[in-house]
Amino acid sequence: MNFNYKILLLLALCICNAESADPLGQFCNTDTNIGSDSQISANIDRLLAELVSKTTSNMVKTNINTTDCSSCIQDAAKQIHQRCPNQADARIWYDFCFLRYNIKSFIGEIDTSYGILYGNVENVTDPDTFYKELGTLIGQIRAQAVETKNEGLGKGKTKLSTFVTLNALVQCTRDLSLVDCAQCLAIAEGNFEKFCKDRKGCRVLYSSCYVRYELYPFLFPLDSTSNHNMADTVMAIVYS
Repeated sequence: MNFNYKILLLLALCICNAESADPLGQFCNTDTNIGSDSQISANIDRLLAELVSKTTSNMVKTNINTTDCSSCIQDAAKQIHQRCPNQADARIWYDFCFLRYNIKSFIGEIDTSYGILYGNVENVTDPDTFYKELGTLIGQIRAQAVETKNEGLGKGKTKLSTFVTLNALVQCTRDLSLVDCAQCLAIAEGNFEKFCKDRKGCRVLYSSCYVRYELYPFLFPLDSTSNHNMADTVMAIVYS
C-alpha cells in the first residue's frame, strides 16, 4: 500500500525551561482501524523511521533549534504508534512539533475537524482593553504569516503595561496556500472568544494551523525569567 505522509512542524514552542516528553494530545481516527493487517503496521513503522532520519536535514523550522526539533520528532514518532496502534490516520501534538500520517492524502487541505484547546484558568482584569490590544497584535502577526517569505509563521508581542507583555503566535502547516492559511487561522482565532473569553492565555491546535497568546514568554528562545507552571492551564477538546 502506498502511504501519503507528511511531517509538519506546527508547534515550535517551549512552555518552561525544560522539554516534556508528554504530548499535548493525540487523535486516533477509529474509522481507519487496520485490524490484523501487519503489513500496514510495518509500513507505518518504516515511514516513521524514515521521517525521523530526515528531520535534522530538511524539516526544521526557523523558530526552534535542530536538537530540540529532532528530539521532539523522535518522541512523537515513538508515541504516535503506541497511542494509535490500530489506526491508519493518527496525529500527535507536542510543544515543539506536530506529526501526522494517513493513508489518504491530506496535503494542501485545511483540516479543522478536530482540535485541542488550552486556556488559562485566570481572567484578565480589563477585558475591553485586553481584547483591543490582542486583536491588533493578532492582526499584525496574521499578516506576517500570509507573507510568502514567512512560510505561514507570525509571532510578536506588545506591552500592556510596564510589567505586563502580551505574547502571541500564529502558524500554518507549510503545505497550505496563503489563502487557506488565512482561513484556517481565522477559524482557530474564533475559538478565543468562544472558549477563552476573558482568559489570560489561550492556544488552539488544529491539524492545519495553530494560534496562541499568553501573558508570559513562550516564543523560542525563552526569556530567562520565565517561570510558568502548566497548572495554570486547563484543556478542552474541540470538534468543528
